Amino acid sequence: MCQVDEDAHKDAQLETKAVLSVSQKCMKCKEGSAVLIIRVGDAFCGNCFREYFVHKFRAMLGKNRLIFPGEKVLLSVSGGPASSALLSQVQEGLRRETSKKLRFVPGIIYVDEGAACGQSLEERGEVKSQLESIFRASGFPFYIVHLEEVFNLPSSVLLSASSASDRRNESYKEAVDGFIQRASSGTQSETCQGSSSYKEVQTLLSELSTQEWSGEGGTVTNRSPPFTPEQTEAVRTLLASVKTLTAREELLKTLRQHLILHTARVRGYSKVMMGDSCSRLAVKLLTNISLGRGAFLAMDTGFSDPRYGDIAIVRPMREYSSKEIAFYNRMFKVPSVFTSALDTKEPEKASIHRLTESFISKLQADFPSTVSTIYRTSEKLNTACPRPIADGELTEKCLLCLCALDTGAEEATAFRATLISENLSRNRTPDTIPALGVAKQQCCASGGEQKESCGDRVDGCHSVDRTSFTPELQTLLCYSCRLIIKDMTSVNSVPEYILSEAERRKRRAQMKEEIQDFLLNPENDAVEMTVS
Repeated sequence: MCQVDEDAHKDAQLETKAVLSVSQKCMKCKEGSAVLIIRVGDAFCGNCFREYFVHKFRAMLGKNRLIFPGEKVLLSVSGGPASSALLSQVQEGLRRETSKKLRFVPGIIYVDEGAACGQSLEERGEVKSQLESIFRASGFPFYIVHLEEVFNLPSSVLLSASSASDRRNESYKEAVDGFIQRASSGTQSETCQGSSSYKEVQTLLSELSTQEWSGEGGTVTNRSPPFTPEQTEAVRTLLASVKTLTAREELLKTLRQHLILHTARVRGYSKVMMGDSCSRLAVKLLTNISLGRGAFLAMDTGFSDPRYGDIAIVRPMREYSSKEIAFYNRMFKVPSVFTSALDTKEPEKASIHRLTESFISKLQADFPSTVSTIYRTSEKLNTACPRPIADGELTEKCLLCLCALDTGAEEATAFRATLISENLSRNRTPDTIPALGVAKQQCCASGGEQKESCGDRVDGCHSVDRTSFTPELQTLLCYSCRLIIKDMTSVNSVPEYILSEAERRKRRAQMKEEIQDFLLNPENDAVEMTVS
């Protein structure tokens, strides 16, 4: 009993100290009065908090050294507090007259998801007009992309391309020194050429056109939306075919990522900045573990995500808590726009995302180090290099998230046992369980009879029957993305670029299996050369 009373007395003292510390001096300058407390004992005045916030952003970019001078970086802004703070920090870094000024060329992208949330055209137009005013005030080029445009995406968006400007062997310090030298020579002579020079970067920033809001050019006044009512209905049909809110949110996140990736490639951006905060990443880490994405935690929560090859995803806001971002936006009047999401006004048990967020928020209220502990755990995670297959190529990637497939399991694994259990529950014998590769299908929908046009095609048969296409589609997905497809009542509403790429991979796998006996095995050739 005495020990319990002592602990309660200590907790009361801590609470008293936290309340009284508001009147303390700033912990940094020791002069100004504290206006906010980030953590217990971390009291800041307004000026010091601003310097602390700005320095943390710039230190994150400087420590990782992934963004080279003159690179085009696309800022993904949703209008929320974190992404709005990200935009504010980039503006701050570009206008500061210091030697550590940011040297990349930014752009902005906003994905309108009003069709998924059931918003009318008037509501969506109001949100877009508010965001447009913020984007125009920044002076950066911006692109407003609508969710309906996923039905116009090419299947090439699902291919991982190699980086066009390979800078892996180039020293970051050498690149900065060269940039500074070109900048100094550019101020002395106007004959200096090169798109990455300091003078031309500043010229681009001062002459950026904000007329490309829709990705195709033009202004927003008196323009019809770049999508049809049929496409809006197709989006709603697609999300309605998903039975659970968890899978619906994961599918929406995947489609949004495809739109951002395609826009970045078309517009020539090599980096995409996300506004994921420390609090958001903590929720994301536990959520992804629950969804079976443990193998991809390093890419989903790390500072850099190189899964797409030519486009790298960076998260410079990952050191900030949601509390710090909220204080900064309120104190320095950073504008933000509220946009409804799929889980808006949903109960906490409606999805795994909502439940995890509620769990961490409640735990954080009683134990202030909860978010930081989870976040520090994610920092220690690294991505394992995929093992090369026989022909020297890397392992195949998931059709949706573009991560390396984690379903290449051996016979004695939990994943294989799960497949056996699922098939037995459908009254199927283990002998009929499809292999982990691509499942086979009859040539055409007409009872397996080959049509005349099938053999005439260079890329093989195109079957129009997709009623039994779900098992074949799952073989091209990672474990987590398979759960999304399993929760769908039908795959007929899936965008065409996904189904086309799935059929292309299926035909390619079938062709490789047919000519497998005629392919040379590098290992056997090496043995024969050694013997001879």
